[in-house]
Amino acid sequence: MSHMPKLPTDEQIEKVRSFNRFYTRHIGLLNEGLLESAFSLTEARVLYELAHRGPLTAADLGRELGLDAGYLSRLLKRFDSQGLIQRIPSKGDRRQLLLSLTDRGLEAFKPLNQASAAQVATMLSDLSASEREHLVQAMATVERLVGGAPNSNPYILRSHQTGDIGWIAHRQGLLYAQEYGWDQTFEALVAEIAAVFVRNFDPKWERCWIAERDGEILGSVFLVRHSDEVAKLRLLYVEPSARGLGLGRRLVDECIGFARAKGYKTLTLWTNDVLAAARRIYEAEGFRLVKEEAHHSFGKDLIGQTWNLDL
Repeated sequence: MSHMPKLPTDEQIEKVRSFNRFYTRHIGLLNEGLLESAFSLTEARVLYELAHRGPLTAADLGRELGLDAGYLSRLLKRFDSQGLIQRIPSKGDRRQLLLSLTDRGLEAFKPLNQASAAQVATMLSDLSASEREHLVQAMATVERLVGGAPNSNPYILRSHQTGDIGWIAHRQGLLYAQEYGWDQTFEALVAEIAAVFVRNFDPKWERCWIAERDGEILGSVFLVRHSDEVAKLRLLYVEPSARGLGLGRRLVDECIGFARAKGYKTLTLWTNDVLAAARRIYEAEGFRLVKEEAHHSFGKDLIGQTWNLDL
């Protein structure tokens, strides 16, 4: 979308703070020693990095963990005095020292690592297999959105499955309410269109594409038979987290390719002029604006548009 995102609401901020309080309490981060050990959370993270990724320079370690250089230096001095780490000159640059755990350091880290794995196993053991998968996917989503790291896993396109239709109606209703202020009648319209599609679905002439990554739906589009010569592109949407990936254009391309392969002569769609990002995709793919009409729908005064593509 072309407009700037809105600032977070007070309710959203409080929900994040509430989750932070819950999680730090749940895994014992408020205790003086992590997992009933002699190590703080930060000390345990340093030990973990050195055990799994070492040898590392102090600078690399600080960047990875986001630690202040002075604080990290004091922590490493304590580990030095306890015989937990060793410093070895780098082969590439003798002036550069690489940090790694000593045998004593590995022994100190071992029970901490085992206790952490056992704690997580206990937490997951009370959940069903589907609940565990949902939790892991939710954590991956948090890491991607808050950490800002790009997800390297490509999305897949698949046909619709049980549960998709309700999800699409829910997400489109929610997103268009948040971004354009449309009321619940739009969600009702999406549900009606999707329900008719499923009820009358003819796989020879119609398709639904669901974009999915790591079990998360990123967007979707429908192609519906209108007549022997005309197909309709309907309900294109892309999740905010997936915008910028070219997914909207990919979904439109799939509709165009399918329509041509089936021998349709025209691919048509109806949209509203405020949906600027979608309109740019249609224009780039060669659709022509053939009709405009003012209407009052979804609680707003809108300009409806019909676009056609000659196949």
